[in-house]
Amino acid sequence: MPPLRLASLGNSFAAGPGIPPVSDAKAARSRANYAHLLSARLGGASLSDLAVSGATLRNILDEPQVVDKYTTFAPQIEGLPPDTDVVLILGGGNDIGYIGGLFMDSFDAYWFLRVATRVYRWFRPVEPEKEPPLDAEALATRYGEVLDAVHARAPGARVLVVEYLTVVGDHVKPGVHVPFDNDSPRRRLAHHREVAEQVRVATVKAVQGRREAEGEPSAGHGMGAERPWVSGWSWRLLFAGGVYHPNAEGMAAVAEMIHEKMLDLGIAAADQE
Repeated sequence: MPPLRLASLGNSFAAGPGIPPVSDAKAARSRANYAHLLSARLGGASLSDLAVSGATLRNILDEPQVVDKYTTFAPQIEGLPPDTDVVLILGGGNDIGYIGGLFMDSFDAYWFLRVATRVYRWFRPVEPEKEPPLDAEALATRYGEVLDAVHARAPGARVLVVEYLTVVGDHVKPGVHVPFDNDSPRRRLAHHREVAEQVRVATVKAVQGRREAEGEPSAGHGMGAERPWVSGWSWRLLFAGGVYHPNAEGMAAVAEMIHEKMLDLGIAAADQE
């Protein structure tokens, strides 16, 4: 088989913030995210890594992503080469307030972060109103629009939808893996599990009737597990951007699962390794 042409679209769970080495600091993108690891596994397949931390499905489809006053990323699909063989896509969480909700609960656990957040909101420049979080049905519809657009842009590509790794699994301990241990922490953890389930259900609905392949579950590797694939709360990771996100082991696990799926589908051959 000739070398494959890969592309990766998505948000921080695809980009890999906090995992060295850094590929693009503004995008909080790592050279050790699952797309780069998969490219190397496939014998150096070419890769267009377009994932940007913080991206919504709109930022993939048709809306530029403003990172700061100096940096704006064009909609990711505009950078997708039409002759791509395999497109990896992961998204939806930022459209429904998934990881952002975890951060807000975490910040509320510290009085000085609560104050800093309120001061920032008070003094920040007026910004256009952001779209409110979508419900699961609207999220599935939007995800479907993105997938259809990807197929139209790269009609010969196989599109593999990558699901989120489990973050809030059964091993999470309030006050240890997440900083909030008051205000009914069990209720808040249940809420974040519910949001994660909404993202999963919406992803499955978007995939149904299309050519994508779903990812594999990671329920036994959430925060606090013996071998977690995501990082819990820590001040170091907060400033590095890796809190509540895949760690290096998680990215390697996702790359391995995608590779196995590609072998099953006949997209890749064992002799490409």
